[in-house]
Amino acid sequence: MKISEFDYALPEGLIARKPLAERDASRLLRLPLDGGPPQHRAFRELPELLHPGDLLVVNDARVVRARLRGRKVATGGAVELLLDRPATEGGRRWICLGQASKGFRAGQAIELPSGARAEIEEVRAGGWLVVAFDVDPLRAAERDGELPLPPYLDRAPTPEDDERYQTVFARADGAVAAPTAGLHFTPRVLQALEARGIAVGRLTLFVGAGTFLPVRAERLEDHRMHPERYEIPAALAAGVAETRARGGRVVAVGTTSLRALEASWDGRGLRAGHGETDLFVKPGHRFGAVDGLLTNFHLPRSTLLVLVAALAGRERILAAYAEAVARGYRFYSYGDCMLLL
Repeated sequence: MKISEFDYALPEGLIARKPLAERDASRLLRLPLDGGPPQHRAFRELPELLHPGDLLVVNDARVVRARLRGRKVATGGAVELLLDRPATEGGRRWICLGQASKGFRAGQAIELPSGARAEIEEVRAGGWLVVAFDVDPLRAAERDGELPLPPYLDRAPTPEDDERYQTVFARADGAVAAPTAGLHFTPRVLQALEARGIAVGRLTLFVGAGTFLPVRAERLEDHRMHPERYEIPAALAAGVAETRARGGRVVAVGTTSLRALEASWDGRGLRAGHGETDLFVKPGHRFGAVDGLLTNFHLPRSTLLVLVAALAGRERILAAYAEAVARGYRFYSYGDCMLLL
């Protein structure tokens, strides 16, 4: 298949550039996987759309101020580094996505506003760098960094984003982008889910800088996903097994949760532990871990749209997107959501 088969027209005015006043005030398009017609609901109705005994799986990754602006020590030229993931576990060497007017070369020294320094150790294709910091990069990000809002928001982050571009589950520092399907949840929705007998399990997948990069290959099989780190707790692996044993459904909250679950599925159950995945979920994928998905509306020609089409079918998803456009749904990170069951 070709990435051009996953395109659609979106009016600029339907891009949600700011969050709603209340997280759970979003709209929800329910698309049954059995071929039934779309239903237009409210996110606050989510507990009613699930069954007692179902399990929702959320991603508890926390977005860090991963965009670092500094200067080259030798020339004073401006640079931007976007933290991605550690090059060595627990160390100060990180893989970053870099931008500079005259590019980078190994050995260049970078200075951040607080005085912290970094050195370019390796320059890789596509703007990727291996960078050695003289302090903990996550600590430098807290002091010098900026919240890396998605490019399509086309604005600088505000103090409101510090709260609203994090889920209420956010715990584990290290993500470059929010697992946006989780942004709709509030304590009252969680209480309603608990009261209805619907469990919520947690995993961690650190969304990487590669999420902002476009798909450049035309054929899907030629595209390579950027690897991302994840952790499946033993409690979640047990929870998935218990849910399946009692006939409940496992519903991933967001494409990040789905990718971590599917990457950890061994055909019989979920493997607990740490890992790294470059899994590209595309049409033809045999789903093993999940029975449904709650997700936001995704960019045209994106791997996330391909993932959703793999679950529900390309034509049905594109038709549902067309209906969402016609009905004025809000799209992307701060937008409305879709439930596939």
